Amino acid sequence: MPQRKNKFKNFINGKWVEAFSRKTFEDRNPADTEDLVGIFPRSQKEDAGEAVKAAREAFDSWRKTPPPKRGEFLFEVGRILLQRKEDIAHLMTREMGKPLKESRGDVQEGIDTAFYAAGEGRRLLGETTPSELPNKFCLSIRIPVGVCALISPWNFPIAIPCWKLFPALMAGNTVILKPAEDTPACATKLVEILVEVGIPKGVVNLVHGFGEEVGRALVSHSGIDLVSFTGSAQVGKEIATVCGKNLRRHSLEMGGKNAQIVMEDADLNLAVEGALWGAFSTSGQRCTATSRLILHRTIAKKFTETFLKRATRLRVGNGLREGTDVGPLINEQQLQRVDRYVKIGRREGARLLLGGKPLTKGDHRKGYFYAPTVFSEVRPSMRIAQEEIFGPVVGILTVKNLEEAIDVVNDSYYGLSSSVYTQNVNQAFQAIQDIQAGITYINGPTIGAEVHLPFGGVKNSGNGHREAGTTVYDIFTEWKSVLVDYSSKLQKAQIDTQ
Repeated sequence: MPQRKNKFKNFINGKWVEAFSRKTFEDRNPADTEDLVGIFPRSQKEDAGEAVKAAREAFDSWRKTPPPKRGEFLFEVGRILLQRKEDIAHLMTREMGKPLKESRGDVQEGIDTAFYAAGEGRRLLGETTPSELPNKFCLSIRIPVGVCALISPWNFPIAIPCWKLFPALMAGNTVILKPAEDTPACATKLVEILVEVGIPKGVVNLVHGFGEEVGRALVSHSGIDLVSFTGSAQVGKEIATVCGKNLRRHSLEMGGKNAQIVMEDADLNLAVEGALWGAFSTSGQRCTATSRLILHRTIAKKFTETFLKRATRLRVGNGLREGTDVGPLINEQQLQRVDRYVKIGRREGARLLLGGKPLTKGDHRKGYFYAPTVFSEVRPSMRIAQEEIFGPVVGILTVKNLEEAIDVVNDSYYGLSSSVYTQNVNQAFQAIQDIQAGITYINGPTIGAEVHLPFGGVKNSGNGHREAGTTVYDIFTEWKSVLVDYSSKLQKAQIDTQ
């Protein structure tokens, strides 16, 4: 078993094993650092090598397993996740900090992904197309890429590993999952379920540890065929450099500086509700979080007053407590990062309207809590309007029309998610056409992905791939063209058609 007195192990080649070095690290509750969730192996290069070896040995058998059979494994995983949703959600809130209602949604996303991927086992669609020559049949099929390193973040510790694991397995790949060191317990729980449903040994491997140690070892290992990474743009660029030198496929889902536009004709109550959810859920620790509010100047004052009034009512605290709206930040480093950006915003001349400080007294004294923070008089060139903060901080900018609003949205290194509140269909479609982002919501916040739609961004938000939906199989499969000639003679394409 992986657990003994809060001590957990890696899972390699069908066995729960300690790290070669016997080194470990602690996983603690960010809302109460006295609460030890578990002790996990601090894996190194040797552990990565063993996991890659196991995945390589299992690949041939797994790729030959019929896709509908692979789907049966995933259907069972989804069924067990559904059965244990509440227990896993409690573990997630304890480990990561987000309020329990959000953790339930995180697990549900994993459930939805499992069932969606399981159904794909009876599709995995290719294409058929006519030949330019007689008595010749043409089609294209999907084949697995090989051994995949899946590096997942801490903010969605069930949903994002599921987004990667399930399509990779459905496509016939074998995998090594390296979860974030801040949320190893959720990843362990997920792998335990895969073991429970009988996934063959070596098909799924789990290595815990730090990115600069075991993560880097996986990315650079010659036995890895694909790296799927979700995290910061800085780390994503480093991964792209290593993979590029080795001509290795890599899928990068990175950060965002997402904006919500509110036009003069918008339903303001709905827009305020969306902005609160987009800016402060998960304590702003989402790549799709709303960090910029772009308001038409005619409604800016009214919107801001209502938004501030609602934001002051948000309850910050332990996510396991009923009624909590905003949980802690993930760790001390993130708390310091958010506070540093708030100080930068004040130095740049933005006006602090709300929050702007860590919460350290009473129920907050044992955790990494930060007050929901709102800036006004933000200019597009300010660092707090350009750089990803990843905390409960939102800046307000005002514009005179939709064209200016779109220009402000697009004035960013990122292009992940976007939102427009308007009752004018013409303005809505202009925004859809002109905003540079992978996702655009109309009359909804910048967050709220659905598992059957492509997810990803442009510019520094990604490298052209899309997770979720059917497009995820363009990451985890290679296309093979098949041409069947039954003419009983040599036919030369292009030459014989002149």
